[in-house]
Amino acid sequence: MERNGIIILDTFAEAFPVWISRVIVTADTHDLAYAAATEATGFATSKIYCPCEAGIEGIWKDTPDGRPGVSILICAEKKQMRTNVSDRISQCILPAPTASAYDGLPDADDRFYTRMHYFGDGYEERCTIGTRQCWRIPVMEGEYVGEERYGTVKGIAGGNFLVMGRDRHQTLAAAQAGVQAIDPIPGVITSFAGGIVGSGSKVGCRNYRFPMPASTNHLLCPTLKGKVEGSVVPDSVRTIYEVVINGIGEDAIRSAMRAGIEAATAHGGILAIGASNFEGRLGPHRFRLYDLFEEKGSEQ
Repeated sequence: MERNGIIILDTFAEAFPVWISRVIVTADTHDLAYAAATEATGFATSKIYCPCEAGIEGIWKDTPDGRPGVSILICAEKKQMRTNVSDRISQCILPAPTASAYDGLPDADDRFYTRMHYFGDGYEERCTIGTRQCWRIPVMEGEYVGEERYGTVKGIAGGNFLVMGRDRHQTLAAAQAGVQAIDPIPGVITSFAGGIVGSGSKVGCRNYRFPMPASTNHLLCPTLKGKVEGSVVPDSVRTIYEVVINGIGEDAIRSAMRAGIEAATAHGGILAIGASNFEGRLGPHRFRLYDLFEEKGSEQ
């Protein structure tokens, strides 16, 4: 199959289940809200070693307090969600100038408390913002106002596609075009720097004296083509970038993968589009690249 004249390899992306919470960050200006959201999603690219996976979902227009807002998604195991959300609100959003945090999944059946009001040291007060039960905490700039109860829902982590090319700069530009097309889609994040992975990994490693949960995906390293058995790097490909997507449900992942691949192939300057999978060792969700476009009923 081809898309915009670029080869789409007959393969699939392998993804795994995760739980997701959405936090709506508001502030007096969009820049301040975005700055707080950026801090709150730091050190959260991959569950391999980060405490969680997180990223900025996008601008949130209908905010509880009517101020500019940015939504973030935090992805983790269910038992770790309260800790991850609490830590990021308390250390990254509460200290940020004029920032507030609100629950972005108010209809979720599974819920937890962050216990943020204890920061008020007994001086905090309950308040209502719209229909939401919040806390008003005295701080140096005046008051922090935010919600304390958050919802979490089942999601999927690890949807992906590979952008393969001969020239690194052109291939990177195509990958960036793919990420830009994904950005407006609700319910998804691309948690890596700029949404792009330059060093994809595989499950496990060699038998070193110390255990490692992941290591370089040697079968997708162009410099190892011809040196390792089973390389899946296509001929003439010298550089590969991966776009990894987490989202609330399969439909969101499919929409993001389809939009990203469409934009990357339309940008040009690349040789092929592939995907990362690990023969079922990572997770049960499979997103076949051909199916993404067969659902639309056309090839180009």
